[in-house]
Amino acid sequence: MAKFLSRDINLMGFQISHSNKQKLKPFYDDPDSMLPDVEAYASWLLKHPSALNSFDCIMKEAKGKKVVVFLDYDGTLSPIVEDPDKAFMSTEMRAALREVAKQFPTSIISGRSRDKVKEFVQLNNVCYAGSHGLDIMQPPKSCDKKVSLTGNEGAFQPAKLFLPAIQEISMELEHKIGETQGAKIEDNMFCISVHYRQVPPQDQGNLKEKVKSVVENRPEFRLTEGKMVLEVRPSMEWNKGDALNYLLHTLGFSNANDVLSLYIGDDQTDEDAFKVIAGKREGFPIVVSSIPKETKAWYSLRDPSEVLAFLLRLAKWNKSQASFLQLDYV
Repeated sequence: MAKFLSRDINLMGFQISHSNKQKLKPFYDDPDSMLPDVEAYASWLLKHPSALNSFDCIMKEAKGKKVVVFLDYDGTLSPIVEDPDKAFMSTEMRAALREVAKQFPTSIISGRSRDKVKEFVQLNNVCYAGSHGLDIMQPPKSCDKKVSLTGNEGAFQPAKLFLPAIQEISMELEHKIGETQGAKIEDNMFCISVHYRQVPPQDQGNLKEKVKSVVENRPEFRLTEGKMVLEVRPSMEWNKGDALNYLLHTLGFSNANDVLSLYIGDDQTDEDAFKVIAGKREGFPIVVSSIPKETKAWYSLRDPSEVLAFLLRLAKWNKSQASFLQLDYV
């Protein structure tokens, strides 16, 4: 199976790596969500300043350029919550995102399935990429057109050949850990997520070993770990950074010198997109974190409430620029 998949994916131009408002209370069960040491966080902010406090400096670079916005979902547009099925974004966040998407091409790149993110966000003027960028709805010429983004017609899915094997793994995981107290298996189409936030601490080690045993003899898949979640994904050289480049290309911005990308995310998988933007030096990678952490991002926001504030300022900034240009023309 691995040989078959490797041959066909390589023909497609990709390489396989063989290395293995309901009120919801945010949870702090994992190290990345613990309340920070104030002194350490203040020191970290010197290297990764607040994007809110540095807003004017950031947008100074955007004048005369086409701004393109990229966002993660969980932990960025919505809080991290106990039940992943209840990671709802607030009405205020949806309104701010809608306004930003009216003014700038806006995409959400999430580890969730594309349809699940669309169900949470409920906006048609946003482009969606699910499964960490392995399932991308090819955007129309302008993402503000009202089109249906459900279904797979027109979707870019570089890991499509992996689907039968992914379903096999999903069934095997259900058999091995389906009865584990608190464990939740989420089918994200090209990524299987095993959430263990609600698993008793004494059982988490055993759960991880069971998940590892399912993947270890399948070199065409790899196991990664996020915030209280294990994820099984195809071992393709494709990540959120590649998804960002793909979206820029399909939007017609890949060879433009007058484009400024803003990418906001909180997860380890967002680091690949941060690396792309930092390498091009044609935008600003912004990490969402309330604790010091290793990151390639240049700026930071503490939590989704600061993301909301940033998006509101971004929409307001663009309107003020438009008004200024109109006055200048008159």
